[in-house]
Amino acid sequence: MTLNEEATQIQDYLEIHCSDNPAEIQQRIRELAVYTARTGKMLADAKMVLNTKKTSEIQKTIISIAKEAHLAAAVQSALLKSICIEESYLVDWLDRLNASCTHQSASMITLLSYAKEEMKLSGAQF
Repeated sequence: MTLNEEATQIQDYLEIHCSDNPAEIQQRIRELAVYTARTGKMLADAKMVLNTKKTSEIQKTIISIAKEAHLAAAVQSALLKSICIEESYLVDWLDRLNASCTHQSASMITLLSYAKEEMKLSGAQF
């Protein structure tokens, strides 16, 4: 499975609404912990792919074209960014997925605490 395919699966999971069922909230917290770790690794992998592409033959080609055409450094940088647009997008996306997992985990913990307090006040068992 590619990083893009896996990121799409994680994105789909993060877009699922969670009920206020404490058992479901607990399960989601467990799953989010795994996704947080996984998206962190995926982010590092995507950055490696991006950095590898930036230092590959494409970069050498851009530099040689830029020297011949006497392009400014800013233009050279823009050319490199345009060549690495898909890799840069994946890095940005994975960064946001990782942050979303972290934020959702915090939200789920808050919801679970709220559910526990409600049960405590109503005399129900958790």
